[in-house]
Amino acid sequence: MTDPAFFGYGSLVNLATHTYADLRPARLQGWRRVWRQTHLRQIAFLSVEPDTNTAIDGIIARVPGADWAALDTREAAYDRHDVSATVLHEGPPATTAIYQVSPHHIAPPGANHPILLSYLDVVVHGYLAVYGVPGVADFFATTAGWDTPILNDRAAPQYPRHQPMTPDQTDLVDRYLATCQVGAAG
Repeated sequence: MTDPAFFGYGSLVNLATHTYADLRPARLQGWRRVWRQTHLRQIAFLSVEPDTNTAIDGIIARVPGADWAALDTREAAYDRHDVSATVLHEGPPATTAIYQVSPHHIAPPGANHPILLSYLDVVVHGYLAVYGVPGVADFFATTAGWDTPILNDRAAPQYPRHQPMTPDQTDLVDRYLATCQVGAAG
């Protein structure tokens, strides 16, 4: 029996944030990333939504013994969805899930919860490691919601899985943010 897998499109692309094995680059057809405001916390979540015109890169990793408990806890604000038919990767086929912010957590329009820069740094660092600079460019291009304010928490990171970044890595994030014309908070 083959273990199921998950498709990671945010911090899970940064392999230093988890210990799942049998990792490989993957592409998901018909979805895009989006920043979501929720009732759960005063910062934005990175999520996905169906979009027939978009494909996103990420990673696929096996969930040994179909033991989803730890990943479900990490992704507690999210619902797990089967995307087996739309994920492409080189490797044996597997039932594959993606995590999407649960609709009942989404805040009404007008919420102004910022994106933590320490979180974005971790995501971009993962894309840089797996896909290089072209992957970083694609991450920004296939993610919606860049009008969400950014909270620069680099001096005192609030994201629990933050990673040390080199000046070149933070400059890369900052350059792409500037092209998205996002707001800044803090």
